[in-house]
Amino acid sequence: MREESKMPLSTENKVEVKIRALNTLSVEGLVPMFDEQSQLFCNRLVRTEKGLEREGISPRYTLMTLMGLHRGDKFGLRNPFDSVAILNGLLKERRWLDNIGDLGLLLWTCALLAPERYAEVYRDFNAAAATDHYRDARDGHTMEMSWFLSGLAHGALAGQKTIPGLADHAVKSYEAVRKNQGCKGIFGHLAGGSGVTGTFRGRLGSFADQVYPIYAFSKFGTAFEHDEALKCAKDCAETICTVQGSLGQWWWHYDSRSGRVVGKYPVYSVHQDAMAPMALFALSESSGKDYSPWIFKGLPWIYGENELKFSLYDSSADIVWRCIYLSKPATYIREAASLMGFRPGSSVPSGLRVRFEDRPYHFGWELYAFADYGFE
Repeated sequence: MREESKMPLSTENKVEVKIRALNTLSVEGLVPMFDEQSQLFCNRLVRTEKGLEREGISPRYTLMTLMGLHRGDKFGLRNPFDSVAILNGLLKERRWLDNIGDLGLLLWTCALLAPERYAEVYRDFNAAAATDHYRDARDGHTMEMSWFLSGLAHGALAGQKTIPGLADHAVKSYEAVRKNQGCKGIFGHLAGGSGVTGTFRGRLGSFADQVYPIYAFSKFGTAFEHDEALKCAKDCAETICTVQGSLGQWWWHYDSRSGRVVGKYPVYSVHQDAMAPMALFALSESSGKDYSPWIFKGLPWIYGENELKFSLYDSSADIVWRCIYLSKPATYIREAASLMGFRPGSSVPSGLRVRFEDRPYHFGWELYAFADYGFE
């Protein structure tokens, strides 16, 4: 991520003002998402007839949120949470960790918040055997393997390259994710399986299956001077930027064989103001190419320049509502048809709705991407 205080914008100064307000809202919005008893952030915050209510707890979202708060700490955030205590709690109680994706997020978080403990965590959580031990690794899940690769790359960037086997495991993880990359740089959801379902899931990739490899390959390429990884990240970024919607939408599903968009909705706020910026800023830093035009094209969508002319940025509730989704059923039938060559329509479909909820990782990644613009 960018470490200078601010990156000059080609857009008007009012965008910077909005980003600072968004950063402040992100911190304030996390407060009702925190469960004091468990010392973890919730799974989601939902609007009900009684008001906003927490549902569940999520160690995964807690790790993502801690990383965003850590970025904020560097640029003047008054952090209302004891991040170190929260991380220590996650390190002490290990039963929650049962997949390689969460292990990757834990390593990534430790590399940023507690680099002096990274080697200990790498050893105690048996990261060396993770790619063989966890099912999501054996199945080649793109998103989860990208989190793990990010955790290894950040460990190397934090001075832990001397850990025996870390570099080899990073290369192995990179190659596993790379196998899922198809035409025009688009990643499928997982390694291709047998049968109709396995083929469909291996070919179809969500937006998350694009941005997390972009980020992971950018950090891996920098940490290990791996030019091919940077090229692969750029190939994916070029495609998702090329097919970005006219209103700046980052679309939901892609065909890894053709590089085409096969499913547009839902369009998620977290993609617009957090995940896409996080990944593309990282790639800009690693590759030297400026992706800010596409990053900032996506921001007005959350403020009402969208299909419904509805602002998902709600300062009265300290929340950014989760998405605009298509209420009509049979989404996957349409996407399957699109994979077979039937292109989705270009007009705005009927039946679009706002989902009135949000999740803490949204604010975590937003801070991770934009904390260097400061706070109100």
